[in-house]
Amino acid sequence: MNKTLLIVLGVLVIIILAAVGSYNGLIGSSQAVDSSWAQVQNVYQRRADLIPNLVQTVQGAANFEKSTIVQVTEARASVGKMTINQNQAPTDAAQLAEFQKAQGQLGTALSRLLMVSENYPDLKASANFRDLQAQLEGTENRITVERGRFNSIVQEYNTKIRSLPTVFFAGFLGFQSRPYFQATAGAESAPSVKFDFGGAAPAAK
Repeated sequence: MNKTLLIVLGVLVIIILAAVGSYNGLIGSSQAVDSSWAQVQNVYQRRADLIPNLVQTVQGAANFEKSTIVQVTEARASVGKMTINQNQAPTDAAQLAEFQKAQGQLGTALSRLLMVSENYPDLKASANFRDLQAQLEGTENRITVERGRFNSIVQEYNTKIRSLPTVFFAGFLGFQSRPYFQATAGAESAPSVKFDFGGAAPAAK
């Protein structure tokens, strides 16, 4: 076996080993992204699961502002119509943006409902309502944490597929960059509240 052939074989072995190493690393990073995405889905689902009990509780308050309940119910229904893989993070930025928009609308409706509830002393005094409110607030915090964690893991993955030598194999092996959650426009502003009591006014504090 001549020297040239040995060199060629050596180079091929190096390329194969680099490709295998890159593939294994990308598989691990990709699974980490999907695992983090599943956790994001879990906390959003937890919020959705709390809403029916919350709506039922506030509907029991006399003269409770009706349009706010409708907004929450419709926003939750809109989120439920989203067809997005629960266990695999999106590779399409537009799909993630659509998901984020629907969840943002639901979050805004919930914030408005909790603000309106401040006008109902009897509702605020309800142990059931206080418990649901605390669970929702805790869930919102978890959503923020999990979204931040997801973005960090996606950043690590996206950095890896652009780094040497992985960049030479990522596209060929079918690994694409993943989109991030973006800051929601207007998130820094409190939601506006317009009261609609169907002709009745809330009980005085």
